Amino acid sequence: MNITCKNCGQIFKGHYCNNCGQTAETHKINSHFLWHDIQHGLLHFDKGILYSFKQLFTRPGHSVREFIEGKRVKHFKPFSLVVVLATLYGFLFHSFHVDLFGDSSEIDLSGFNEWSVTHFSWITIATIPIFTLGTYICFRKQGYNFIEYFVLNSFKASQKLFAHLATFPLLYYFNGTSHYKTITFIIYLIDIILIFWTNIQFFNKISKSKALLLSILSHIIFLILFTIILVASFMTTGKIPS
Repeated sequence: MNITCKNCGQIFKGHYCNNCGQTAETHKINSHFLWHDIQHGLLHFDKGILYSFKQLFTRPGHSVREFIEGKRVKHFKPFSLVVVLATLYGFLFHSFHVDLFGDSSEIDLSGFNEWSVTHFSWITIATIPIFTLGTYICFRKQGYNFIEYFVLNSFKASQKLFAHLATFPLLYYFNGTSHYKTITFIIYLIDIILIFWTNIQFFNKISKSKALLLSILSHIIFLILFTIILVASFMTTGKIPS
């Protein structure tokens, strides 16, 4: 039986493509795929991270959509990529003593800053399901399941972390100065632009204006949910983590 490889288009027979090596059967992205990614992805650190970096800053939405559809050999595993980059980013903040929240003279956030830096990778991972819920609510008619949207937002989280790593020298240079909050605001705007750009490419079956409006709504839902969770956590514990 002839099989057409979903990754490179080669026609072949057997269990693996003789051109690129991808398996003949690419499973649908669901909870089983996510669990497999968590179990095995961290054991395969190779040049795929460079390929993912290039794709996320040249054709992000198209490449993520192709990944979900089966073109996966060259990519670094999405969830594992988030863990690696978030851990590196948190390590840089901790090592160079950069304040995540800028000038905190009005409110003492030093304990919270240290806690956030120490647990940065887990905080980043924890926000992905919240982003995903907003995406699922706003784009639920586009034919993808929740786990596929989780993969999309994992790639977007990695894209954001790549950008943050690139701009870290600016944060370090302006750390503790009056310009720090301006720099962090500019980086936040870059994050928003990357999110909207990726969504517009990914959801190519709807108009760009509709994809943009739904992306804005999705981000608003994320901000509301994230704020509710933070307030609920504060009310439950009675203090910020330290």
